[in-house]
Amino acid sequence: MSENTGLTLDKLPVGAVATIVKVLDPAQGHKKFADVGLVPGTELLMQAHAPFGGLLRVRVLNSSMALHRKDAANILLKQEA
Repeated sequence: MSENTGLTLDKLPVGAVATIVKVLDPAQGHKKFADVGLVPGTELLMQAHAPFGGLLRVRVLNSSMALHRKDAANILLKQEA
């Protein structure tokens, strides 16, 4: 098991699985992430990156959701080897 220091959700490659380590305080509020299950300890899978930046699609728990890349930059991850 290895930890990629400084890895954020917006940089996670498609198909990779990682665990949330910390959610930084985004301008739009920390509660927004918790409401959809994006909390420390949660495992997620990067499903897709929209072309030209924009949205990311991730699988969290049993649902798939879209996030803006700027919001995803506030979620720190630990990626398993």
